Amino acid sequence: MARSECDVIDFSALERELQGAVESERRHQRENDAKLRAISQRGSSYSQFRDLVLTCHLKPLEKKDKDGAPRKQPWNPVAPSNEP
Repeated sequence: MARSECDVIDFSALERELQGAVESERRHQRENDAKLRAISQRGSSYSQFRDLVLTCHLKPLEKKDKDGAPRKQPWNPVAPSNEP
């Protein structure tokens, strides 16, 4: 029995498809959790609900991320800097 081209499994394509499916499931779960949290906050408007769901992928900065890191954008670009 001869093997045809369609019988060969492309494992790299299969891996990419699996990674896409896993990421899609993670996104769905993250958004669903954000929706449930937003609903539990009574009195919020639809725009607040939408903003919570749209930003559910963001994570808060840790203290080590903020301390000692050089600023890329100064607060006032017109003011003279203290650096020599």
